[in-house]
Amino acid sequence: MSHFSNIKTQIRNLASLQAALTDLGVNWKSGPHEVRGYRGQTSTAEVVVEQDNNYDIGFRWNGKEYELVADLQYWQQPWSVDGFLNRVSQRYAVHTVVRETAKQGFQVAEQQKNGDGSIRLVVQRWSA
Repeated sequence: MSHFSNIKTQIRNLASLQAALTDLGVNWKSGPHEVRGYRGQTSTAEVVVEQDNNYDIGFRWNGKEYELVADLQYWQQPWSVDGFLNRVSQRYAVHTVVRETAKQGFQVAEQQKNGDGSIRLVVQRWSA
């Protein structure tokens, strides 16, 4: 019986996911790479976060989005699972907005982290 849990996300862009993890100071490996789980079980993921306890966290493409794959019993991160996913999702959103607005000729004029944890982005585009 598998001990892996699969948690759906709204993450669809690999580069933005990787940038979000880097922003959070999370060391990750690009895959495909094996996610280690209970009793030597493995699952393949496109992004793997190795933990010191030899049980990994992965993000695997399910055809629509990158879902988090991990044996949650062995979760060893400074944040809860929800806290981790919230932080990753927030940084992912920032990278996605910056990337998409850049395609339309915008650039970031200001980025500010607010006291409540939200992020304020101001983008601008000069027109002739």
